[in-house]
Amino acid sequence: MVVTHLALKLRFQGNKLRGFTCRLTRSTHSLLPENSWSIVKQVLLPYLVSGLGMVAAGMVMDVVQHWEVFQEISEVFILVPALVGLKGNLEMTLASRLSTAANTGQMDEAQQRWRMVFCNMALIQLQATVVGFLAAVAAVVLGCLTRERVDGIQAAILCASSISTAFIAALALGLVVVAVIIGSRKVGVNPDNVATPIAASLGDLITLSLLAAVSSFFFTYRDMWYLPAVVCGFLLLLIPVWVIIASRSPPIREVLKSGWQPVILAMSVSSIGGLILDKTVSNPNFEGMAVFIPIINGVGGNLVAVQASRMSTYLHYWSVPGALPLKMSADCPGPCATFFSSDVNSKSARVLVTLVVPGHLLFLYTVQLLHGGHTTMTPTFIICYLCAALLQVVILLCSATLMVVWLWRRSLDPDNYSIPYLTALGDLLGTGFLALTFRFLMMGSSDGTGL
Repeated sequence: MVVTHLALKLRFQGNKLRGFTCRLTRSTHSLLPENSWSIVKQVLLPYLVSGLGMVAAGMVMDVVQHWEVFQEISEVFILVPALVGLKGNLEMTLASRLSTAANTGQMDEAQQRWRMVFCNMALIQLQATVVGFLAAVAAVVLGCLTRERVDGIQAAILCASSISTAFIAALALGLVVVAVIIGSRKVGVNPDNVATPIAASLGDLITLSLLAAVSSFFFTYRDMWYLPAVVCGFLLLLIPVWVIIASRSPPIREVLKSGWQPVILAMSVSSIGGLILDKTVSNPNFEGMAVFIPIINGVGGNLVAVQASRMSTYLHYWSVPGALPLKMSADCPGPCATFFSSDVNSKSARVLVTLVVPGHLLFLYTVQLLHGGHTTMTPTFIICYLCAALLQVVILLCSATLMVVWLWRRSLDPDNYSIPYLTALGDLLGTGFLALTFRFLMMGSSDGTGL
């Protein structure tokens, strides 16, 4: 297949045509050329906006960790990565799926576009309800295993808070994603570069704020023991409605059958990260960690989602499931293939990894400017934090290459499978590396080395 791109620029003086320029680009081996600078221009602003949204989410986290509901029902901390991770499981997957559809011409006709939008929105409402319920069950089970007790009222509050938060956040963020993708196509911007970062920018802040507000509401009215059960029952009864609507689209019908494994497994991995968070924030030595959790996890998930979405679009454009394009036919893609090959996916990986350190420096400065957290920004802390963030993103980008290629070879759509796994891995790595950073600094301080 040969792609021909004609760029025509007309120059007018008043109402008269005074000249024009024409650029013809033909490509036989890859997508239309996209240099590093063009990738930076499209990715940078959404990346910075999403990062500032994560800073705001971190500030919210720093405040709400002291609320009564978080102190009395500490299992709410276990819900945080699982529910915040829904933006990777659902909204980022939605963004990747619709971006691929938009770039391959499947959303050019209005009727087909709106059918795809409504069916996808019904799908994420269904998945949000189910995953919200399962996340609450996981939080109750993990809390029971670590504390050897379970309280029925607290379990009901956890369940109602989780399902309500997931449902409302999925609806709001899904509408934002749809608007961004349709708007991106109208202004000539690649949706792969902007949809997932914008979903991430609002995802953490909206989800954390909703979880804090909803759980506090149910905790305040905990004497009305039937209220959480009524809310859970109502939202669960809507499941058949979402199934009927989503089934009207054949591709979504296929996701209904086979798309549950990545979402549920990703939620389970994120819940383990939530258990780490629950154990660390309750320790006074890790008190300043809460404000950085949404930032490091969000940036990692944001960047790897952009890469996975771009790779998926590339494969859909140039190949069929089960067969790799010639330039991606290496038997074992590794770090060298991810960062140092000549194809457009390696170019984007290099661009994304170079954004990590400058972005985090800006976000750390913003946290300090807003007097967030309880950690002094010493040079040692900044260096350790940046090393943890950089290592997290490098591992995620290498994992994205391996996973997308592995899924495509097995005729599985990376749009539906890769991002949930990758963002969940990012949550686990980010939380773990940040805990190790604080542990290292605590050990250095106790040894009297002045770290």
